[in-house]
Amino acid sequence: MTSPAGPPPTGSGGGERKRLQLLAVTACPTGIAHTYMAAEKLAQAAESRGIEMKVETQGSIGAENVLDDNDVKHADGIIIAADKDVDLSRFAGKRVLTVGVAEGIHHPERLIERVMAAPVHTAGGSPTPPAAGGKERSVGYKALMNGVSYMIPFVVVGGLLIAISLSLGGHTDPSGGLVIPKDSFWMDINNVGVIGFTLMVPILSGYIAYAIGDRPALVPGMIGGWIANTGELYDSKAGAGFIGAIVTGFLAGYLVLWIKKVKVPKFVQPIMPIIVIPILATTALGLFFMYVIGKPISWVFEHLTSWLSGMTGTSAILLGAILGLMIAFDMGGPVNKTAFLFGAGLIATGNQTVMGMCAAAIPVMPLGQGLATLIRKRLYTEQERETGLASLFMGCFGISEGAIPFAAARPAQVIPANMLGGAVAGAIAGVAGVEDAVPHGGPIVAVLGAVSGVPMFFVAVVIGSVVTALTTVALIDLSERRLRGMAVVGTGTGAGTGTAGPESALVGAGVGVAGTGPVVERGAVRESAAATTSADGAAAAKSATAAEGTTAEVLSGYLTEQTLKVELDADDKESAIREMAALLARTGRVADVGELVATALRREAQGTTGLGEEIAIPHAKTDAVTAPVVGFARSAEGVEWGSLDGTKARLVFMIAVPEAAAGDEHLRILALLSRKLMDAGFRERLLAAGDEGAVLGVLGEIR
Repeated sequence: MTSPAGPPPTGSGGGERKRLQLLAVTACPTGIAHTYMAAEKLAQAAESRGIEMKVETQGSIGAENVLDDNDVKHADGIIIAADKDVDLSRFAGKRVLTVGVAEGIHHPERLIERVMAAPVHTAGGSPTPPAAGGKERSVGYKALMNGVSYMIPFVVVGGLLIAISLSLGGHTDPSGGLVIPKDSFWMDINNVGVIGFTLMVPILSGYIAYAIGDRPALVPGMIGGWIANTGELYDSKAGAGFIGAIVTGFLAGYLVLWIKKVKVPKFVQPIMPIIVIPILATTALGLFFMYVIGKPISWVFEHLTSWLSGMTGTSAILLGAILGLMIAFDMGGPVNKTAFLFGAGLIATGNQTVMGMCAAAIPVMPLGQGLATLIRKRLYTEQERETGLASLFMGCFGISEGAIPFAAARPAQVIPANMLGGAVAGAIAGVAGVEDAVPHGGPIVAVLGAVSGVPMFFVAVVIGSVVTALTTVALIDLSERRLRGMAVVGTGTGAGTGTAGPESALVGAGVGVAGTGPVVERGAVRESAAATTSADGAAAAKSATAAEGTTAEVLSGYLTEQTLKVELDADDKESAIREMAALLARTGRVADVGELVATALRREAQGTTGLGEEIAIPHAKTDAVTAPVVGFARSAEGVEWGSLDGTKARLVFMIAVPEAAAGDEHLRILALLSRKLMDAGFRERLLAAGDEGAVLGVLGEIR
């Protein structure tokens, strides 16, 4: 292993020195711009120092430039610049430096200097802790997101199978609620779905623990999650649900980390990760939950039931609101189950109005969260949007667990929104006197004839769902605006972290910000770059054009000479977007120019696409275009685009894709552009190129 002082000498004479070989992995939660920007910056910093570096990017379209065993074998150190969990087991025995992805963008030179002093990662050991300064995303955040990502398929598969079995095989039975005949095909489908739901909570807990304590934490995390969800083990009528699973996941992860620090004899060390640690952690966590945490949960359950029993004579609107709040709080946990069982227990006494309040509140969470992903798509990842569609379907069948992935990922925003919508739905159902004769909720019970007062039942569900959706969107948007504001402050002080999403990625990168290496001040950099490139920029561009021909195609042919304009006429953003849309229409791929413009302007209203560094990338996902198309134009004076760094846009790219291509292809185009536009030399050559052919030649560098 190379020492921090430098690479070891090689060769027979010992006069030559082995060239330092480093590896890197970059990844961010959205997997779009930051992933590729960090990779580009690290590669540039390594090349400037004569260091060999291979960078693996774990982006939204999958891992690229994957590091193989041979790469790892010959590496002197590995830099992990990531805001999500990265498997480090393949780097055992190597020096591993782990930081946030923003560090890879802001301080690549510093990371290269520090990696040779990083600790050696050991097989079966805990993940390398984040290095000082790499704090964009905490270990806790990454652990939670790791658990949520593994849980989502279980929620979707389990929930949809249960919903299908209820819709096709279920019927109402006054003595038994919503019933699927035993020994029927649809009961088998239902049982498979129930298994998926049963595994959902342990999976969440287990993979939270895994992200913190590595493989030894997986077993205690999963078993702890199972215990948390099984109330019978600690004398409770309801398990602790997903909130309990989050607790057990973190407890298991940090308990394993603590046990790993205990000094043991060498002969015991090989069995520590596979026998000793899992047994100790699982036993300790299980007993702790059953004897310490479980008892308060049982106490809460019992006293909530008694409290609700004393409220049956109070105002129906107040009782409905309280039941709605409880139903929406933990979606299967003790608070939710208390309200549900309270309502179900009163059906036999002839009081069906309480269950009617619960039935109206039950679908609000999944319907509201699914609706939120449709209202403001940009706030959600592709995976979250797909989960949102499944959540809408589950909501129709009264499966509130469909909202759990959203609540687990953003509890501070989603849980209050769920509770507000649930309270509204419960209150409306209460004041309207809606009744439910079976212990189940959601539109399905109304369709199957178990609800009286059906019109008001649907009014309650719809209004509650809309309230939840709008509140969720508002709270998430407020949270992101706060983060964006922090990023603006950061770029001004040399400590910017960048904001989520491709639009703000280049601003967050802090190019030209004090404290990010040799680049100190934007104007000085631009003048310096211009001095070295303006003289030969146009010539180089023409040379490239000559080599490739003036009919060169860029970005898989989406950007051609047809969609390129050397000089933009517009002097304001809206006019520029209209001019760019007309440019794209030259291709014949734009079916409705007006709708394309309207879609692009609506996107601007959500947040500027001015990235800073005199760049803007307006984009639209709309069926007003029949195929993906990209345009480019320059502005001599610059167009005011609302960029966070205050610069006017001189380089304007416009991307338009049909809704059907709005996933991977849209992200791929954004990633390619973001990665190349990080190169200041490329931007200067683009500004200096003389005519369409020269500009197209420079654009041909985008790969």
